[in-house]
Amino acid sequence: MSDPSIWQQIFDFTDYGELLALVHNSLVAGAVLGVVGGLISTFVMMRDLPFAVHGTSELSFAGAAGFLLAGASVVAGAITGSIVAALLIGALGSRARDRNSIIGVLMPFGLGLGVLFLSLYKGRAANKFGLLFGQIAAVDTPRLTALVVTSAVVVVALLVLWRPLTFASTDPELAEARGVPVRLLSPVFMLLLGLTVAMSVQVVGALLALSVICTPAAAAMRVTASPALVPILSVAFAVTATVGGTLLELGSLNIPISPYVTTISFLIYVVCRMIGNVRTTRGWSARAGAAASSAELALEGRA
Repeated sequence: MSDPSIWQQIFDFTDYGELLALVHNSLVAGAVLGVVGGLISTFVMMRDLPFAVHGTSELSFAGAAGFLLAGASVVAGAITGSIVAALLIGALGSRARDRNSIIGVLMPFGLGLGVLFLSLYKGRAANKFGLLFGQIAAVDTPRLTALVVTSAVVVVALLVLWRPLTFASTDPELAEARGVPVRLLSPVFMLLLGLTVAMSVQVVGALLALSVICTPAAAAMRVTASPALVPILSVAFAVTATVGGTLLELGSLNIPISPYVTTISFLIYVVCRMIGNVRTTRGWSARAGAAASSAELALEGRA
């Protein structure tokens, strides 16, 4: 039988109403990150870049930890690390095999460098823990402002580049033949991805950024193939995970937000996968029935 005290640590809503009024910035940050993460998640899955997200988050963590050690802005450090990683991956990894090799080299280097910086840091332990596993409750007004401004830049850029980026992501050879600047779009997208990863690291931590930037579109693509519905569902799933995780984390004792966000995101994916499997099974059954009917009609015609 489970120890009741464990559940009380995970879900404790004794003073929930009073605490809810204190997390306005956190809820806004979660919603903003959900919108940006849901939008860019669509292209991450189309371009097969989940591994790149993880590699970028490791260097973002290293940058944030380095700036924390130096007494500078953690936000600036996270953005710097993400941009460096994104530009390296975008510039050096034109082919999938090369890109994955580069990411495989960058990931342990970034994580090791970040651990070194945190080991040397003598400040609050919560700051160290938050970089790895998230600390959305500590989102102050300056950090929220930086997050909103960065998100606005990413969203506007994605909307401007949406059509050529979609074309280049689905069929790069044909897109290049039609005059789409495929080679230019790749580093530009990696730069936007790096900015998004930097924001995610500040909310859910470096180790679990995939739940915001990859899982939403992966879930959406299980239930629809519509180019219009996938980003809409992806944003809805990401916002649900981030805002829902924030609301659940508020009722916990000394537990970061990342377990709640990742659990909600995972459950959404499982449900979407089940729905997709049911639709696929029904589709096969319908096609098999139609084929059988056609065969019967053909046999009757021959008779």
